[in-house]
Amino acid sequence: MNKKIKSLILILMAVFVALALTACGSDIKTLSKDPNKTAGKYAGMTVILHSNDVHGAIEGYSYMASLKAEIEKEGGNVIVVDNGDFTNGNIYVSLSKGESAVTLMNQVGYDIVALGNHEFDFGYENLKTNLEKASFNVICSNVFKDGKPIFDSEIIYKIGKLKIGFFALLTPETQTKVNPASIQGISFTEKEDLYKVAQEEVNKLKDKCDIIVCLSHLGVDDESMGNRSYDVYANVEGIDFIIDGHSHTVMTEGKNAEPIQSTGTLFANIGVIVIDNNTKEIVSNELFDTASLQLDSDVLATAQNVIATVDSEFGAKFAESEVRLEGEKTSVRSFETNLGDLICDALIWSVTNETTLEVDADHVVAVTNGGGIRATIEAGDISRSTIKTVLPFGNTIAVNYVTGSELLEVLEASTYCTPEAIGGFPQIAGMKIKIDTTIPYDPGEEYPDSTYAAPKSIKRVTVLDVNGKTFDESATYAVVTNNFCAAGGDTYYAFKKAYDAGKGFDTSILMDEALVNFIQYELGGKIDSTYAAPAGRIEIIK
Repeated sequence: MNKKIKSLILILMAVFVALALTACGSDIKTLSKDPNKTAGKYAGMTVILHSNDVHGAIEGYSYMASLKAEIEKEGGNVIVVDNGDFTNGNIYVSLSKGESAVTLMNQVGYDIVALGNHEFDFGYENLKTNLEKASFNVICSNVFKDGKPIFDSEIIYKIGKLKIGFFALLTPETQTKVNPASIQGISFTEKEDLYKVAQEEVNKLKDKCDIIVCLSHLGVDDESMGNRSYDVYANVEGIDFIIDGHSHTVMTEGKNAEPIQSTGTLFANIGVIVIDNNTKEIVSNELFDTASLQLDSDVLATAQNVIATVDSEFGAKFAESEVRLEGEKTSVRSFETNLGDLICDALIWSVTNETTLEVDADHVVAVTNGGGIRATIEAGDISRSTIKTVLPFGNTIAVNYVTGSELLEVLEASTYCTPEAIGGFPQIAGMKIKIDTTIPYDPGEEYPDSTYAAPKSIKRVTVLDVNGKTFDESATYAVVTNNFCAAGGDTYYAFKKAYDAGKGFDTSILMDEALVNFIQYELGGKIDSTYAAPAGRIEIIK
């Protein structure tokens, strides 16, 4: 950490202590920035710089540090915020369970960080441990443990006479996108309760602040209907601006010109919001393409040291691929891909070689959620780092013994909005299915602790065969999956009954290691034209 940043942190800490001594009785943390800058392009301005969904693109922090320094040099007061999902995404942050990201954010001099769903991937206790090392403030308004917010609900920044209030909202989808064991005892508000919490935050801040900013890790995807930033803005009065994340959307305003901005993902852009300190108005908001920005050499050196350390252990070639294996987000969440086929084949191979199952081989299938596949494998050399980037969550392989009807329910629920993308979309092996998207999904009651509705009836999905034999709804099948889905995560709640009843087991085999071993030993270290295209396991009627 350079001396300038250290000094800034010490100043902020001192200011906070002073304020805390004079602000007894207030439940709102208040911090100050130096308003006495008079020269430069940004003189008399406060600039909010924001990132979201960095997902391990750690060299990008050098762009943020550089832009921050440039604006400060030009007289601006800078508040740096992140909107969540910095803990996971590739091996450079997942290997340290997010600690490396916190180190870099400290070095940049982030001021406020909101939480994303992936901050909980390694459990709430790990998250707390990581954030104890943070020099920045963490806020989260709608996530509770024992009836209290898990972090501060809001914060106010004072720049002279200007006061900016921040609060933060985390998607309630977190409860379905994180292993339930990682968030036991934690509750998330959704829909009407989410709006109520947001309105309460605005009401607390409105008499104390000139501008109210919501840091929203909600996104704007249709699959999140009712829990989107659009929905919050439409149902809550008094929000001046929403900085958004979660859906990886690139936007400077909403579909109906709502004041909502999001940078996309992987530091493709940095968000910039400029506020006039005198008029106390937002005068501009835009995205800066990081390709046009300078790099901060100190922050870049830290990031590259992390990368070099990881690559020294995981970067060596162990295999090669003759074909490109499709793992792009919109692909694995919308239709069968050759990478999805490869992973599911590896799951079955690993389990049948390492364990003894209670059913015959023709009753063994594999299912994994497309949202758990995070990258494409390009043709060429493959390293363990490549595989850990594709499967970064540290999931183990689990086996659930379920009835055919329970399997069918999972498939129906996990494709309810197909052909629209959904994280629960099933990549499969050992069976063939048909999804008729011309038939509307028939929603029943919402699953417990979920944002997804169970199917009232099975109308869209047909299982054509299981290992070449007729599918039987009353038969018992061994479903090889990841431990997240096995426990009822995402849209896979129908598996939870078997999981909770002990009808199955966790193999403790890491998914990424299983894929490495499958490629290395079963395929002889070469992925050939066998996987050039999807195998035709999923038929989609549009």
